Amino acid sequence: MNALAQLAIDAQGGMDRWKKFETVSADLVQGGVFWQVKGKAGVLDKTSVTVGLRSEWASHSPFGTSARRSRFEPNRVAIEGPDGTVLEELREPRQSFAGHTLQTPWNDLQLAYFAGCAMWTYLNIPFLLAWPGVACEELSPWKESGESWRRLEIRFPDNVATHSTKQTLYIDASGFVKRHDYDVEIAGNTPAAHYMDAYVEVSGIRFATVQRIFARQADGSVNREPLIVSIDLSNIQLR
Repeated sequence: MNALAQLAIDAQGGMDRWKKFETVSADLVQGGVFWQVKGKAGVLDKTSVTVGLRSEWASHSPFGTSARRSRFEPNRVAIEGPDGTVLEELREPRQSFAGHTLQTPWNDLQLAYFAGCAMWTYLNIPFLLAWPGVACEELSPWKESGESWRRLEIRFPDNVATHSTKQTLYIDASGFVKRHDYDVEIAGNTPAAHYMDAYVEVSGIRFATVQRIFARQADGSVNREPLIVSIDLSNIQLR
């Protein structure tokens, strides 16, 4: 494995410990202007998410109301009732975003796809660096906020549903992921810089509980206003 990828995985708990678990869940408080732009303000302000660690899936509950939850997989997304009854379903959901820009509003199934895809990625980083078919390459260092971070470019295989094929992690001297860059392909390839802070340890694995996402410029700099997305995690559990 790439040496920088190994450093990040080891710093956040190590692959041997990670393999002991099948799922991770967390309570979420979310904000930022993105949800309003997509016509979905308030739907996922306060919710809980569970994601798979061995296969790609995620579920948010409640999804808008306590009577609904989501189910995301790469080739299918659904809104379900509390007993698992399928209320709405979309096969090959990524195709439904063709031609979208940042301002294109989403329906509930598209929101469920984005939210599931996003939180599966965030909660599995950096352990996704060991996922089958994922390739890594170290880039030149990056200086920000008085620190020097090493950068790791990731390329995901086609069978992984995530924001973009190419993404970049910024890793501090201790091995913690501090920033995560990607382009949101399903929202017009919108470039984003995702910051991670306030790590806590849960069952030997470390998670960033404060996450903030801003618009990224072509030179890698960041616009701090407006705040695109905020994610605050609590009650994290590994099972």
